[in-house]
Amino acid sequence: MKKIIDLLKKYIFNREMIMYIIMGVLATVVNLIVYAISVKALATFMTNKPLYIGIAKLIAWVVAVLFAFFTNKIWVFESKSWAPKVFWRELISFIGARVLTGLLEVFGTPFLVSIGLDQTLFGVEGLWAVIIISFIVIVANYVFSKLLIFTKKETR
Repeated sequence: MKKIIDLLKKYIFNREMIMYIIMGVLATVVNLIVYAISVKALATFMTNKPLYIGIAKLIAWVVAVLFAFFTNKIWVFESKSWAPKVFWRELISFIGARVLTGLLEVFGTPFLVSIGLDQTLFGVEGLWAVIIISFIVIVANYVFSKLLIFTKKETR
């Protein structure tokens, strides 16, 4: 039993993982707040609802990804270098990974629904597919950040 607890502490309940979860929740809150503000602001001068909702979602996504980048760099993975070469490599890699996992989310959910994960949960069709894809995206984002983006190889 002690071995299991030690493994959980090492790989699941460690500082980095807890900070990743906290910062992920905060990034989600930032996304929702920016989306709500953007929708209200854009609705005051735009009449095409699908267009301004799409623009609001894009603005919220960009702000949330930038928020996640800085919080992951500073507090989760503790990447200390602010040298332009390192900073830009990390930022571009982070955004690229988030675009990739965003595409996985956009196309993966309908795919899972199309192969039978379209069951209704809490009155929402396909919610199982959303939950599964969300879990895969969270794990993929962590792996990309840990192994490819904030690698601590470069210190200048």
